[in-house]
Amino acid sequence: MQPIVDLQGKVGLITGIANEKSISTGVAEACAQAGARLVITYQNERTRAFIEPVVHRLGVEDVYLLDATRPDTQQEVFERIRARFGKLDFAVHSMAFAKRDDLHGRVVDTSADGFALAMDVSTHSFIRLARMCEPLMELAGGGSLVTMTYLGSEKVIPNYGMMGLCKAALEAATRYLAAELGPRNIRVNAVSPGPLMTRAASGIAGFDGLMAAAVDRAPMHRLVTPEDIGALTAFLVSDAGRLVTGGVHFLDAGYNIMA
Repeated sequence: MQPIVDLQGKVGLITGIANEKSISTGVAEACAQAGARLVITYQNERTRAFIEPVVHRLGVEDVYLLDATRPDTQQEVFERIRARFGKLDFAVHSMAFAKRDDLHGRVVDTSADGFALAMDVSTHSFIRLARMCEPLMELAGGGSLVTMTYLGSEKVIPNYGMMGLCKAALEAATRYLAAELGPRNIRVNAVSPGPLMTRAASGIAGFDGLMAAAVDRAPMHRLVTPEDIGALTAFLVSDAGRLVTGGVHFLDAGYNIMA
């Protein structure tokens, strides 16, 4: 397959791969095809087996544990990146979690503990990632951070509950990080795909109907794929996107513009 953009010589960190249908799988494939050397993380030993086909297919040698609830694992990942590559050119954040009751229940009923956990894993983990990336990206002469969001950040999506608040905060963090890291030539962007069936989406009640509505209402009458998300993300982390920062970039066949 013809590379989308040129990422030769760049080192990238990809988080959030759960299996071969994950958003991050499409991102990793696009970046690898464009020539990037990749570091891939997994959440725990149980999930490691599910990402092995992706790791094997892409020939990735650097596969590390990164549990968003354990800061020591994140520290170790970045120590290994520094020792192995001495720099980091881009990083993709695709981590989110909310307790099932908080995801399906009313926001007004969210517990303080549930709120804190969802915000920590879904939003503050991106801020922590950016802080760890900063010195390694400075060694590379600059870099690019990309996180994954969703329309539920600004519109009320049934059964999306607490995650809508997390994504709204994540998008605000994207703008503030872009402003703070811009002087160091580090760009920060969010990609907002339309609905697609992933392991995370399978936990949202009525998601099949949401996808059907997206196909019906979107001007292009299509669902986004992990490959589509990979193409846009590879552009954003490449030199072709060198002045693109602070934005939320919709990738949903135009669904977000419809009333």
